[in-house]
Amino acid sequence: MGLSEMKKTELAAGYHERGYGCSQAVLASYAADFGLDEGLALRLATGFGSGMGRMCEVCGALTGAFMVIGMKYGKEKTEGTRYGNETETTYRLVAVAAAKFKERNGSIYCRELVGHNLMDPEERDKVVELGLFKTTCRKCILDAVEILEESL
Repeated sequence: MGLSEMKKTELAAGYHERGYGCSQAVLASYAADFGLDEGLALRLATGFGSGMGRMCEVCGALTGAFMVIGMKYGKEKTEGTRYGNETETTYRLVAVAAAKFKERNGSIYCRELVGHNLMDPEERDKVVELGLFKTTCRKCILDAVEILEESL
């Protein structure tokens, strides 16, 4: 783990420890690098937590990483087509990041990573009781940042 990677993982872990969601922790850790206001990054990523609004779909940490990839490689201007070099690069890097994340964690889906339905308050309480937000989710955040550091 390189110095810059260590710094980003520490930054992301710090956001998460202060009560921010997985997606927020990842995106906000890179916001300043791309001229994105920290507050805007935190607000933007809020809905992606717990697998997108607690729906337990794609992991929030991974969706945060996808947004960072988009900030670096995404398409800003169009020549009248949905595709182009920036889009192709972004899509490829998103797919690679997802594959690496799945290889490390066995899944990219929050429901499979935490093993509980976060829409159900009793299930969510169980996740808190088991400490999964502090263990499983923290690992996912750190993995997403490490994968980003390989991609950027």
